[in-house]
Amino acid sequence: MCGRYALHSSPEVIALLFGLSEVPAGAPRYNIAPASQVLILRKADDARVPALVRWGLVPRWARDPSIGAKMNNARAETVAEKPSFREAYRRRRCLIPANGFFEWKLEGGRKQPYYIHPSGAGMFAFAGLWEQWHDLQTCAIITTEANAKMAVVHERMPVILSPTEYSHWLAGGEGLLKACADDAIAIRRVSRDVNNARNDAPRLIEADDG
Repeated sequence: MCGRYALHSSPEVIALLFGLSEVPAGAPRYNIAPASQVLILRKADDARVPALVRWGLVPRWARDPSIGAKMNNARAETVAEKPSFREAYRRRRCLIPANGFFEWKLEGGRKQPYYIHPSGAGMFAFAGLWEQWHDLQTCAIITTEANAKMAVVHERMPVILSPTEYSHWLAGGEGLLKACADDAIAIRRVSRDVNNARNDAPRLIEADDG
């Protein structure tokens, strides 16, 4: 699963890395939680277009938007068939930019957070879906089984696309919903302060060997 992530690169850097003409201005964020407004990139004609939507997908057929609280993630294994996600999978895909994400591991009876980020320079692009419910736009992050490196912390991870896969994913391409290579990610132990979604500061992604 993916329950928290960070996006702190400047709009200019995001635009450069993802081939955009512009990106909505926003403050750096180090602890993005479900139900937040988040940046997604979707296909419009032959271009990638940024949008701000709520994290937690609300299907078009939903009677109440509160269902989105259970739809933060979509499993790669079932996304094409599950009623909540299959229409968005076919027609409304997106990229979700991130500098890294958090996952928790049980250690000494307590949940210890870890920060997973690109092993080199750059950013992640999670495979995502977006949906329109009345005047509300929402999204979900697709997750898959963890690679060997990530499995030390958790059994699942977001689907992380490489730059060469961005256009293929947005165009409806198949065969992309798998774990990234082990050497694409780096992992470090961080402060438990990230457990509180109200905390949002650069120190949350700094190494903390406690």
